[in-house]
Amino acid sequence: MGYEQALAASGFGPVAGADEAGRGACAGPLVAAAVILSEDPQDHIEDLHDSKTLTARRRERAFDQIKAHALSWSVVCVGPAECDRLGMQEADLQGLRRALLRLDPSPGFALTDGFAVAGLPVPGLGMWKGDRVCACVSAASIVAKVTRDRLMVRAAQQFPVYGFEIHKGYATKLHQERLEALGPSAIHRRSYANVRRAARLNES
Repeated sequence: MGYEQALAASGFGPVAGADEAGRGACAGPLVAAAVILSEDPQDHIEDLHDSKTLTARRRERAFDQIKAHALSWSVVCVGPAECDRLGMQEADLQGLRRALLRLDPSPGFALTDGFAVAGLPVPGLGMWKGDRVCACVSAASIVAKVTRDRLMVRAAQQFPVYGFEIHKGYATKLHQERLEALGPSAIHRRSYANVRRAARLNES
């Protein structure tokens, strides 16, 4: 019996999972998602694993299945400027909280990846490597990752010189080279040291 089933059997259902994507990126939004999976065996979803372990094709397929078969799902974007204003830990917490509060029906319990989220009207628990051990958290990680990747591919059309479609805003060698050569774009997070350094280089 999984964590979700055990909690539901104890009267805490429906159980929601929540996770985020993009916390470590220096450009683009942080995306938080929450999912309540259906208990109907006919709504079984394949490939519910940590989104980072799946290929892009398998993530896309799982995302489509989650949208079609989950009892409820939601996604929230916290933009770069808000991430800078709040700081990443608070942006993470607020994003996860907003995603969980948007679920309909409302969950009776919330499982989140890594740490618990305060300020919810229901009990919750942070799970170490929750996206690997809880199906609903894995589903949320897939929704968050696919949504964010799509947003960054779209951003690449607006800012084609940075290669966002390749690195999705993370500080790869390619991204850092272009950031330092060109300076930050409108979707870079100005609170990050490498972004501030690139801004200074392009001011001189």
